[in-house]
Amino acid sequence: MQLIPVTHQAAVAGERAVEAFAGVVGCIGDAGFAQGALAQLNRWLPVSWWSVFRLHDDAPPDMPASGSYRAPDHTAESWHEYRTSLYRSDQTFLAAREQVQDQRQVLVHWHAHEIPRQHRERIYTRHGLRERLSIVCRARDEGLLAVNLYRHEELPRFSDEEIDLVGSAAGLLLSCVQRHLSLCGGAPTADTVLAGLTRRERDVCERMLKGWTYDGIAADLGVSPGTVKTYRDRAFDRLGIHHRNELFALASGRRA
Repeated sequence: MQLIPVTHQAAVAGERAVEAFAGVVGCIGDAGFAQGALAQLNRWLPVSWWSVFRLHDDAPPDMPASGSYRAPDHTAESWHEYRTSLYRSDQTFLAAREQVQDQRQVLVHWHAHEIPRQHRERIYTRHGLRERLSIVCRARDEGLLAVNLYRHEELPRFSDEEIDLVGSAAGLLLSCVQRHLSLCGGAPTADTVLAGLTRRERDVCERMLKGWTYDGIAADLGVSPGTVKTYRDRAFDRLGIHHRNELFALASGRRA
């Protein structure tokens, strides 16, 4: 693991870099920001996946944006694995948390083989990810904001020169992401929150979000109220929550 303080912000240089970041800026505020911005970044630097994490001090994390480029997009599936359980034992951002101050940014570079086994197998090995390079800063409210850049095995490792390039552009990329989140709220939609659930678990949660009673959900789905509560409990376990109000908070982008 490398922890690299970003001590200076060089101007983005080179025609490809200027065009790429102009493209990223042009994606700000669009519904397709995650995919579009990643495609623009790939004009400058090859990246298979990217994701934006908000790592809160006193609540589960959320992922307001993610996407893939010329690779199968399993970012939502991987997020489900992470959000359901892995985040509780994740130490890969610990060093960054200890180092970042108000406006300071750091790069955190992890090779897959350095990631603890369970985390590595359920995300990195399963999806052929070679490494992750994260730009981390303090979030504007609390906790951390991390922009994660991933490479698959088909791509070469990030070189020292490429890591330096990312460091030189870290502030600009973070500003683009923060501006997009401020315009769009950065809140995950209910569809995103429920994406990792089974069909029945999702059916139950969708109706709970509409204010239905357990008896009403049971009648609509043709099952017993006890079965509805079983699906609810399974869904809550996957989502890492315990109460109905936490489900509403997740779906609305608030933190319970």
